[in-house]
Amino acid sequence: MMKEDIWFALYTKPRAEKRALTALKKQNVECYLPLHRTPRVWSDRIKMVDMPLFNSYIFVKCDEMELYKLVYVDNIVRVVFFNGRPAVIRQDEIDAIQVFLKEAEGKTLCTGDEVEILIGPMKHIFGKVTRIEKKYLILQIKELAVTVCVNTESVAHKDRL
Repeated sequence: MMKEDIWFALYTKPRAEKRALTALKKQNVECYLPLHRTPRVWSDRIKMVDMPLFNSYIFVKCDEMELYKLVYVDNIVRVVFFNGRPAVIRQDEIDAIQVFLKEAEGKTLCTGDEVEILIGPMKHIFGKVTRIEKKYLILQIKELAVTVCVNTESVAHKDRL
């Protein structure tokens, strides 16, 4: 395995992945923070935000000697180890993460989206998302003049069937 195919994992302070990324880039370190766009629910609104795919982890491409100096960068806590050595992430694993994120892009649900219920007594009924909670959706089903609550995993976006 060539040096340029090796990435290492760093552990960051909680919710400090983006700040750690900025600090590493200022040091001219090649780094990768996989982010996915997801809805965040507040009491008064829903907003799409970029969240780390792996909480408190960031990947860096550098030689092992430089790696140990990175623990002094703001918001970096430690180097991630596996079997007593710094954990090595191969380039093909980084590529697989990037492919996954590209394929998953745009597949989140938002208020107003049309979805189909896939399981249960209302299977194959379409509804409009009126509210999003952590594990469930509130759907307005116009044809039946009802509002129902369904698990987020039991629906599919109308445009992606």
